[in-house]
Amino acid sequence: MASGGPEIEQLIQLLARLPGLGPRSARRAVLHLIKKKESLMIPLSAALDRAVLAVKTCEVCGNVDTTSPCGICADPRRTESGMLIVVEDVSDLWALERAGVGAVRYHVLGGVLSPLDGVGPDDISIASLVERAPTFKEVVLAVNATVEGQTTAHYITDRLTESDTKITRLAHGVPVGGELDYLDEGTLSQALRARTQI
Repeated sequence: MASGGPEIEQLIQLLARLPGLGPRSARRAVLHLIKKKESLMIPLSAALDRAVLAVKTCEVCGNVDTTSPCGICADPRRTESGMLIVVEDVSDLWALERAGVGAVRYHVLGGVLSPLDGVGPDDISIASLVERAPTFKEVVLAVNATVEGQTTAHYITDRLTESDTKITRLAHGVPVGGELDYLDEGTLSQALRARTQI
């Protein structure tokens, strides 16, 4: 229990729900915000208020932005792109954008198939992907290399077999700068299976 009043305790509890923050980290963050009330807490509160009103989910791809269609979908350099990259979540889209993958388009699934968790095809945006896919030359399945991610990739591939669109997936294996001694057996065996000619 915090030593502050109920407002401070509520703030700690809310921050502790954020990914990567537990109760201790949230408590430290709240104390820092309180110490920097004028320069940090007040501007943060105002920014959160503005974001609540402004942030939208893109009706085309599922990205989050302040406009819909989002800036990526509205970018004229991307409208002619023949490549659609399918990702699990917006954070994956942002990671690919930071990596500078080029003038591509995206489709955010909003999760992966997970029967054990009750997540089926109707719970993520597969139907809209099936509608969009035929307008692209290539659909890249950039889902995580988890059981659920691979199950989702197989399901999507089955749904898109009727289309003439080329379906690919990200390569899996040894990361750039990686040392073999530090990699797990699954990564090493996948890297060997996906080897390419030099």
